[in-house]
Amino acid sequence: MSTTTNVWDERLRAVREFFYGLYAFEFERQALEMRGEVESAFMLTTFGDMLGVPVLPPLYSLRLLPFVVPQIEAWKRRVMREREISDKEEFHLHGV
Repeated sequence: MSTTTNVWDERLRAVREFFYGLYAFEFERQALEMRGEVESAFMLTTFGDMLGVPVLPPLYSLRLLPFVVPQIEAWKRRVMREREISDKEEFHLHGV
């Protein structure tokens, strides 16, 4: 009895993963990319003086500093990384 339920559970899980990949995966990836872009823009406007771009007075940046300390190192690496012009473009072959 337990082996048949395991087989059906595996099949149901496979069907769920298939439909997730078919419908939701691309939306999730796009949402994560958009979140990263918004976080980068926020970090640039509030802590741009770390990179040499003074935007906000340091007083406001100091008030927000305790909340973003864990993210600063990754943000600096992401912003200062060398990129090609076409890095942002996505080349999907939909309909081909």
